[in-house]
Amino acid sequence: CFRNEGISPRHNPEFTQDEIYHAFGDYHTMMELTESVVQFVCTELELPEQLPYGQLTMKFATSCLRIPYLELFAKVTGLAPDDVEAIRKRALELKLDAELKGPVELRNDIFEKVVEETLIDPTFVIDYPVELCPLAKTRPDDPTIAERFELFVGGMEVANGYSELNDPAEQERRFAGQLADSTHEWAALDADYVRALEYGMPPAGGLGIGIDRLVMLLVNVRNIRDVVLFPLMRPTTGADVVDNEPS
Repeated sequence: CFRNEGISPRHNPEFTQDEIYHAFGDYHTMMELTESVVQFVCTELELPEQLPYGQLTMKFATSCLRIPYLELFAKVTGLAPDDVEAIRKRALELKLDAELKGPVELRNDIFEKVVEETLIDPTFVIDYPVELCPLAKTRPDDPTIAERFELFVGGMEVANGYSELNDPAEQERRFAGQLADSTHEWAALDADYVRALEYGMPPAGGLGIGIDRLVMLLVNVRNIRDVVLFPLMRPTTGADVVDNEPS
């Protein structure tokens, strides 16, 4: 894959990803598949259940912990997920850019800054706010929550998956909502994608596993440049920048 983004110890613009779609699956089957992939790799490499990662120790159990996003946010930060003023105050204390962002974006910035680093053992964060998941189905019992998960290990995101949204009308509405909130002049509604959905797509689960990050964790390497084939390098002058950016 290639993304025109910055370079850090966790990010390389060119990277390797295992991307999977499962017809008639959902985010539950994708979590099960993710667990089986990680366990298969650990078994093949004859790795112990507990692995070091820098100063951390990660425990790879057969089944990963599953915690809802909003529940985890409240538990770690001590903030009520719907307390807009408290969230904005905490964002300012953390020196996050809070001027042009709404409460959902600010809450997620705080999540990335404060919560992610606490997720050491393999943990599925599930049931994200729908505003953060434009391509995911919502839960049948709660249209504000998307059937999405992210797997975190060693304080960083390793996998992302969800129940794919296959309703073209709902997808077009979501895209239009994003455009209304966008400050990018180049942003445009992806009409080709909506048209493809109109031809028909079965219910499906989708999954992406960051292979380079998984390798980093399994071989106890802290910089992604040590595991990708052709890393982009910083200039040789000056020390490496400490990775303080969100995953």
